[in-house]
Amino acid sequence: MATRRANILILCKTYPSPSKRYAETSCVAGMEETGRLIRLYPVPFRFLTEEQKFRKWQWINARIEKTKDDHRPESHRIYVDDLERQEPLSTRQGWLERRQAIQSIPIFSSFDDLEGARVEQDISLGLLRPKKLVELEINPTKEKGWTQEELDKLMQLQKQGELFQETRSSVRVLQKIPFDFHYHYECETPAGPQIYKNKIVDWEACALYRKLIAQHGPQGWQAPFRDKLIRQMGETDLLFLMGNMHRHRHQWLIVSLIYPPKEPQQALF
Repeated sequence: MATRRANILILCKTYPSPSKRYAETSCVAGMEETGRLIRLYPVPFRFLTEEQKFRKWQWINARIEKTKDDHRPESHRIYVDDLERQEPLSTRQGWLERRQAIQSIPIFSSFDDLEGARVEQDISLGLLRPKKLVELEINPTKEKGWTQEELDKLMQLQKQGELFQETRSSVRVLQKIPFDFHYHYECETPAGPQIYKNKIVDWEACALYRKLIAQHGPQGWQAPFRDKLIRQMGETDLLFLMGNMHRHRHQWLIVSLIYPPKEPQQALF
């Protein structure tokens, strides 16, 4: 399948997970200049060189091609060898640059509408604006550490020495997040307010967990974590970037949190 070059604004990086082929990889999503959402992989971020790494809210120009084994229309393979980057969009003037950049993306006001678009249009990425946050559910994962199979995947590059040779020896084994985070949130529907629940896999949320547990320990991290994800996020014009799962299309994850400040008595989009 032919490759093409595309300008893409990065809107999402999920926390890495073990990969049989790439040791570990993240799901990356963004938008093209037309406002079309796009999913990119494989992106083993921690093994990339400094020249290849990119950030959320950064425009990149990269060579991509439609994936052969993932038939979701947004899914593309990215080649990072000749990737070009611009400076990340600023947060000045109430996120003006960022808000203007994504204003062409349709925003769903109900999870039911998002799921309906999946069924009717086969979309697998979408922006959703919850009416309000209800609860943050935090549960321990079934396994506190990696399984042996997952650990074997994470260690395979060190054993094989085939890819990313210049950096692999300096990269520590990926830390597993031993908790699952779920938002309960409300949307307005024709039948009235409805509450939905989706798992959060956003890299920033996982990085916040790692920061807070280092600062406050296993007994003190949850209070500031909840404050950030419920109170502080609830005070913004919060949007969820939703992505569904490759083999379970009806299952949606919150892959990125987008949180511009609210403007008084005025919708931001």
